[in-house]
Amino acid sequence: MKKTLVFGASLKPNRYSNLAIHRLVDSGVETLAYGLREGEVSGVNISNNLDKISDIHTITLYINPKRQEEYYNTIISLAPERVIFNPGTENLEFYKLLKNSDIEVDIACTLVLLGTGQY
Repeated sequence: MKKTLVFGASLKPNRYSNLAIHRLVDSGVETLAYGLREGEVSGVNISNNLDKISDIHTITLYINPKRQEEYYNTIISLAPERVIFNPGTENLEFYKLLKNSDIEVDIACTLVLLGTGQY
């Protein structure tokens, strides 16, 4: 399956990023996670360093558009095939930058995609 980076991962069980990690792992998707606080969710280590992350197929975003700005270049440099903008992360400016870098933009909910077999 598609190696996925959960960007904006949270250790808090009530957060959608946390639930996404669980569902990705349960679906057999190789999952990495980046967040402000290090820890572990469903056997996946949440890192606060992107330096060792590579060969990502999909990045699923869980940070708001304003916070995304500081990561534009970093996310583009990871060269994923697609970036999923989950509800609340929609960002027209970033869509354009990604498309200009030949990165697919998917405005969807990772949890719904997994639940409906469209991931």
